[in-house]
Amino acid sequence: MKFPKEINAYCPFCKAHTVHKVKLASKGRASSLSAGNVRHKRRLSGHGSKRKGEKSVKKQGKRNKIVLQCPKCSKKHERVIGTRTTKKLELKS
Repeated sequence: MKFPKEINAYCPFCKAHTVHKVKLASKGRASSLSAGNVRHKRRLSGHGSKRKGEKSVKKQGKRNKIVLQCPKCSKKHERVIGTRTTKKLELKS
């Protein structure tokens, strides 16, 4: 899916509509020592059969998130794009 690099959007900080810069939101690296990850790794270890939490099917797409930056106050806020899932979001000029 192609998406413009700049869109007119509402800034909740300025309380006004301005032309915002668009950037793709990306996930940070997961902490390997967090309680949830340690628990998940523990459940995956073991012998045979179907192990808990191991996915057999890959998801085909996701609901993409963008980060909008206001030119006035230069604050950022996020927005989820659309209601349908897409495999890839591409910013066009």
